[in-house]
Amino acid sequence: MTHFHSKCFVNGAWISSSDGKTFPVYDPATKQLLEHVPSLSAQDVDRAIKAAGELFEASKTLPLPARARRTWLLDLVEKIEADSELLAQTITAEQGKPLAEARAEVAYARDYFQWFAEESVRTYGDIIPADSWTKRIMVLKQPVGVVAAITPWNFPLAMLARKMGAAIAAGCTFIAKPAPETPLTALALAKLCEEAEFPPGLVNILTGDAEMIAQRLMQSPVVRKISFTGSTEVGKILIRQSADTVKRLTLELGGNAPFIVFEDADLEKAVSGALFGKYRNAGQTCICVNRFLVHSSVAEQFTKRLVERSKELSVGSGATPLTDIGPLISDEAVAKVHRLVNSAREQGATIALEPKPNERGAQFVS
Repeated sequence: MTHFHSKCFVNGAWISSSDGKTFPVYDPATKQLLEHVPSLSAQDVDRAIKAAGELFEASKTLPLPARARRTWLLDLVEKIEADSELLAQTITAEQGKPLAEARAEVAYARDYFQWFAEESVRTYGDIIPADSWTKRIMVLKQPVGVVAAITPWNFPLAMLARKMGAAIAAGCTFIAKPAPETPLTALALAKLCEEAEFPPGLVNILTGDAEMIAQRLMQSPVVRKISFTGSTEVGKILIRQSADTVKRLTLELGGNAPFIVFEDADLEKAVSGALFGKYRNAGQTCICVNRFLVHSSVAEQFTKRLVERSKELSVGSGATPLTDIGPLISDEAVAKVHRLVNSAREQGATIALEPKPNERGAQFVS
């Protein structure tokens, strides 16, 4: 892997959109154009669904045996380890998080594949005690079919790995639609799947209009399961759209995580935990701290120390050594931060650490 990939991966081949459309991907830290990637047509999406469906149907007579699936996933683990630094740099380039965080994401994405590789040969069934000696109740675990995943921009490799690894280990074929902000990481992973000699149609990566691609996936009777990580609002739409084809759904939707500090807490440890919980990935995680609940007896001391430690953090490009907090992903994300601060002020809050302009640009909030 020596550059950003500018084509989608479908049925073992690299394709452009059949109508020639593309969209740009930018570095959120510098606003620099990184690459143009395909904005696939409905015809292209249907081609991927067909490829995944045909491979799955063929596997009923020419199985994708558990040991082969294990081998493919372990080969992919080796490819990820060999290209770990370039994968981390790709994540930082298109998502913005500090390189240290990107490296950590690559490491646990690799671990997902490692774990699912080993689980692929341990998909055991069950014998359940029956109510009669003349009966035997057996549970057999079988792949559901074609699995489609819609993944978020905040962890563009790890969330894809968690979904892809599980699907392949179970014997399913897989289609992924990465977030438009961060498709390059997914395409880089597709390249490694190709190098690991995954059979054509096992893994397909689609980029383009999110609404159109999601509709094609949801409407297709070939796609039997959807895995989605994203907003509650979109999750509700997918639930409604899944009804006609009775798809299975796995939804990881928005959260509202509290950080609780009791009166007997070790405040230095609490502050360190708060810094990680609040500022990881510039606060752009689904388990990021949304509110603090601090015992009144330690609230003033905790707040003072949290402000002091926050001021010590370095805000800048994720590619810069020693950066603690990178850029926000978009102008909309920046506006949301300022909207939350203003809302708190209007409701009577005292702002202990005011956001101020950063010389690097508006996408950095310091």
